[in-house]
Amino acid sequence: MSAPILHKLGPFRVPWLNGERHVRVYVPHGRPGAGPQPMHALHPVIYMFDGQNIFHDDPSFSGGWHLHHSVQDLVSRGRPAPVIVGIDHGGRHRIDELSPFRCRMSKGQLNRLLGWMNKTLIPRIHADFPVRRDVGGAAVGGSSMGGLAALYAHYQRPELFGAALCMSPSLWLARGKIFRWLEKQSRPWTSRIYVDAGAREGRIFNDAEKLAAHLRLRGYDDHNLRWRPDPIGRHTEADWRRRAPSALEFLFAGAGAHERAA
Repeated sequence: MSAPILHKLGPFRVPWLNGERHVRVYVPHGRPGAGPQPMHALHPVIYMFDGQNIFHDDPSFSGGWHLHHSVQDLVSRGRPAPVIVGIDHGGRHRIDELSPFRCRMSKGQLNRLLGWMNKTLIPRIHADFPVRRDVGGAAVGGSSMGGLAALYAHYQRPELFGAALCMSPSLWLARGKIFRWLEKQSRPWTSRIYVDAGAREGRIFNDAEKLAAHLRLRGYDDHNLRWRPDPIGRHTEADWRRRAPSALEFLFAGAGAHERAA
């Protein structure tokens, strides 16, 4: 059996966004063979923002998440193991492209990034890698601004993403507009959400707790919502790396190809 490989795609130019970026893809070791595969033989997939941070230490500002190790741990325990698709951020333009809302701090260009993912990236991943193509088998995730972007993407494009991983999400952006926006949105027909934050993150922790309470009021239960308050957590890559394995396990545990929200 060959050693696991990290595939580096690109560089890509995203229409209306600044700069070029790569996409890094990790396929769990022991993937299905080539050619058409039945649904059960394909991996779920998660599209992660801030792709520089989620694998190795070198491209990251303060250490990587080593998600490929987390995925292989799932494989070793017989759990559903997703293909990880890491989308590099645009450097100094990161806040612009990960914000759904125009505000003093951001141009609010997330919808442009999601449009590119829909038209270009997701079809490429479907064509080149052994991933499920149903919404129940696709998630989107990130931390901080990436966590906010993931929550928005799940509700804005429910036909693309059936689950969201939201670590220490920056729900404060644009004076907490995400809460007012969510109140106007229908619940995605299939929805599974992981939310966490550290007790040492101040307002970020309080906002994440508020989000979990909002989702509970909308009917989410322990099957489709995981709120993980971290009593020692800070706003750091090291803490997100520590919490990532259980987050991935929750998002994909028992998710059937046609699972619907209760």
